[in-house]
Amino acid sequence: MIEDKKDNILDDDDNDAPWLTTFADLSMLLLVFFILLYSMSSLNKKNFEQAILSVRQALGRGQKGTIQTPIGEDLEGVSVDEIRQYREILEGQKKVFADLQYFYTQKGLEGIVGAYLESGKIILRLPADVLFPSGQVTLTPEGKKIIRELKDFFITHPDQKINIIGYTDNVPPRAGSRFKDNWEISALRAVNVLRYLLQLGIEPQRLMATGLADLNPLYPNNSPQNRAKNRRVEFVLEKMIAP
Repeated sequence: MIEDKKDNILDDDDNDAPWLTTFADLSMLLLVFFILLYSMSSLNKKNFEQAILSVRQALGRGQKGTIQTPIGEDLEGVSVDEIRQYREILEGQKKVFADLQYFYTQKGLEGIVGAYLESGKIILRLPADVLFPSGQVTLTPEGKKIIRELKDFFITHPDQKINIIGYTDNVPPRAGSRFKDNWEISALRAVNVLRYLLQLGIEPQRLMATGLADLNPLYPNNSPQNRAKNRRVEFVLEKMIAP
């Protein structure tokens, strides 16, 4: 009898062995799975800081309810409400961008106007040669027509601040030109676009003009084609936030 009991115990151990092996494999797989989840959940600090800086610029530094402390390793001063508001701004700008794509397609401007969405900013890019004569700062009739078309879009989205940025290539004005340098040309082009939008009824508090000369080139200034692409006017749209 004793020997029979011993045999039964050994049989039970043998029967449990496959179950324990399967359980151990499953536990190991779950452990590996959670380790992978943890490794992929690390915060990109650079992108997060850029997002928070955009929030600070939109909301206004020092106002009630805004971020009061710089972003450090412990991300002090960042509230959940501010992050949520930033995400809402991004979602809203995506919808405005979709409206813009539909708008310039309907107007037949897709071959002229380039549109981009970057970190909640909508960028409209026009070749300077379409808006201005070579080396000049006065809008052409064709340039005024395009701006009138864009004005209709700007009016339908009154919550968008518009920063008009003029760019040139790296070739300085020719000798005897009335312009001192490319900074002057880019700034006057941006200002003249702003003035025309004012004439068309865009509110002045929405507008800003900036001239950046040959800074931030899209392509190396090593060929006439690349220099022509670098000569441009950009409309940077940002959602305005009420205090």
